[in-house]
Amino acid sequence: MLEALALNMAEPVEPAMIAGLPTHDVTLTHHGETQTCTGPLLADVMARLGAPSGSAMRGPALLMAVVIEARDGYRVAFTLGELDPLLGKAEVVLADRCNGVMLDAEDGPFRLAVEGDTRGARSVRQVVSLQLAAVP
Repeated sequence: MLEALALNMAEPVEPAMIAGLPTHDVTLTHHGETQTCTGPLLADVMARLGAPSGSAMRGPALLMAVVIEARDGYRVAFTLGELDPLLGKAEVVLADRCNGVMLDAEDGPFRLAVEGDTRGARSVRQVVSLQLAAVP
């Protein structure tokens, strides 16, 4: 694992990033299909990679965002503040399985599952990298 995640350096998402982290279930509906996806909170994954969390979530840390990129280049971003369980309400999971089944090549190896979104636009599938970026 990384000791400190460098700003603006994309890290490939690997199974070791989520190994041993507590898992959460998030139910999402997109294209008329409801599914329950399971994995660790994205906030926990980022903390493992060295991003600020907990008591460090103040000042400059609140101007940092996680950019999640899919295999096809599709990207979304979340600020660390909105991901932090003590500050934000967004339950965002980096899932490796949905409905109890490991994700296949069409949706995996990882996908974001964003609870509460009424559209699936931020529930990115085929996640391949995470990048910590400073918001100007």
